[in-house]
Amino acid sequence: MPTDIREAQLAEIVDKVQGIEREVAKVMVGQQDAIRQVLLCLISGGHVLLEGVPGLGKTLLVRSLSQVLGLKFARIQFTPDLMPADIVGTNIMTETEEGRGFQFQAGAIFANLVLADEINRATPKTQSALLEAMQERTVSVAGITRALPNPFFVLATQNPLEMEGTYPLPEAQLDRFLFKVMVGFPSAEDLKSILTMTTTEQSVEPENVVDGEGLARLIKVAQHIPVADHVTDYIVRLLLATHPEQPGADERIKKYVRYGASPRGAQAILTTARIRALLDGRFNVAFEDVFAVALPALRHRMFINFEGEAEGVTTDMLVRELLESVPK
Repeated sequence: MPTDIREAQLAEIVDKVQGIEREVAKVMVGQQDAIRQVLLCLISGGHVLLEGVPGLGKTLLVRSLSQVLGLKFARIQFTPDLMPADIVGTNIMTETEEGRGFQFQAGAIFANLVLADEINRATPKTQSALLEAMQERTVSVAGITRALPNPFFVLATQNPLEMEGTYPLPEAQLDRFLFKVMVGFPSAEDLKSILTMTTTEQSVEPENVVDGEGLARLIKVAQHIPVADHVTDYIVRLLLATHPEQPGADERIKKYVRYGASPRGAQAILTTARIRALLDGRFNVAFEDVFAVALPALRHRMFINFEGEAEGVTTDMLVRELLESVPK
């Protein structure tokens, strides 16, 4: 690819993503890290799981992104009585001039950007309805497979598992989220800004920056960013280090980890590190890019055993330790 085209594409990506960040930040105060991590996932073509206590603006973040990106938006409020057919759709009996027949009525999942709100309040059976959609971008109902719109993203929010009325997500479904993003509590200064915005008549609406086709072009360009072998080798070593059964595994990993991260964890690190390098004005992936994305890419793909839970060990702690101990 000629250098001038590469530079033009880099400038377009940086300009578009910075514009998206500015518009979302108008209504999402004090969550710059969360906004950046979500954008890294979207430009990589992946899904995002947002976790935080109620009231931190997780739903507002997703809704604002749909406005800024110009994508068809659908919200599914997950509750214990939600059924799989409410998500994917079902066949209903209809009357036509030719007689009675079944017609497919599409569910809310047939949108570009799907907000699965409080996903861990639904039963595991209902949560599993998203598995095929998130991996294959298709939905199968009554033996017929239907393609979902392109692009297609699931941005799910969940409350911490310690809260009342929550169900843990199945491991297979967690693995389909490219990132798990933690939405933290705002600082005193940010909280003051939030109060000013939400308790007065002033209204801020984010503006559209790019459409679905433009987002698809950004995704395509990002796939061509080269990654040096030594960086790829480090990502492989980092992923293998999360597995307690691997030769030479760290003692804390052996003691506290039940299962290590799947190969999707390495894919998530590599694809999002490419985007981060681009946004930093580089056409090559550095170790600093890997360090920046490893935590949200791996924290939900490692599973702590009973001993680790009893001692208060978290996957965040272990990933940080591995980033310091795994040789480059």
